[in-house]
Amino acid sequence: MKIISYNVNGIRAALKKGFADWLATENPDVIGLQEVKSMANQIDVSIFEDLGYHVYWYPAVKKGYSGVAILSKQKPENIEYGMGMGAYDDEGRTIRADYGDFSFLCAYFPSGTTGGIRQEFKYAFLDDIYGYTQDLIKQRPNLILSGDYNICHKPIDIHNPIANKKTSGFLPEERAWMDKFTSTGFDDSFRLLNQEPDQYSWWSYRANARANNKGWRIDYHMTTPPMSAKVKKVNILQGIHHSDHCPVVVEV
Repeated sequence: MKIISYNVNGIRAALKKGFADWLATENPDVIGLQEVKSMANQIDVSIFEDLGYHVYWYPAVKKGYSGVAILSKQKPENIEYGMGMGAYDDEGRTIRADYGDFSFLCAYFPSGTTGGIRQEFKYAFLDDIYGYTQDLIKQRPNLILSGDYNICHKPIDIHNPIANKKTSGFLPEERAWMDKFTSTGFDDSFRLLNQEPDQYSWWSYRANARANNKGWRIDYHMTTPPMSAKVKKVNILQGIHHSDHCPVVVEV
């Protein structure tokens, strides 16, 4: 099974840049999308259905903002929209698909780059999704939590760790949360198989950052131990340019 996570930074913009053709060629079994920035009725979902996907859309209440989606070749037995917490569900932060005893959770973690209130919102989300997933893995132990975490975990995951040590996304408190998360039931599947530096999934639009590969690795497939044992291949598709992020892949 090939699973992709991709922050598309607006599905309508991505479609204009050839997203559908790329999806047809890449042909994942499941793809979780973040920052779709649209209601399902604002795009032609038959584009995905014609490629053999079942489409599950969870937009934010606010138009043109946030939102997640899952496209799946196999029809899930159950779809869970949100975490049952209004503050996050109104922003379309999580969607989960259950297949037998396996679950795929697609999440878009808040950004704290504007500081203040949104950074505090991000910390609250981190606390709450931690509790949610700790409860969930007791019921669904075969779980992959994929998405844009908006956090670089370790210095190897960011192009300039010293200069960014006080920047949201690489703050000590955020990295400490990742330490806790990855020591209590989840593995960073990419690092199970790849310890190389310069492996990034997001680049600023400023200062020619992408061309110079001055990026951040903030998109992950986090796997519970039963799923980690099944990980066969990982990849970051840095050559794909529909967004300021690129797709990240795990095969199990």
